Amino acid sequence: MNPNRAIESPCVRNCCLDQHNICLGCFRALEEIMRWSQADDAERAAILANTRRRRAHSLAGKDNRPGLD
Repeated sequence: MNPNRAIESPCVRNCCLDQHNICLGCFRALEEIMRWSQADDAERAAILANTRRRRAHSLAGKDNRPGLD
């Protein structure tokens, strides 16, 4: 863990974007991936919440476009 950041990247080194620019490895949107290194811990926590929702939707066979609930 990086001592300067409490929240580490969810990257699993399986980078492949779907048709909605969502990574099939970590479930971050392309914009979230690009923003990650500059994000503070609050923003990182929000990104991780998005990834958990997308992963759950994916497992349930639902649409993973950013912003969908």
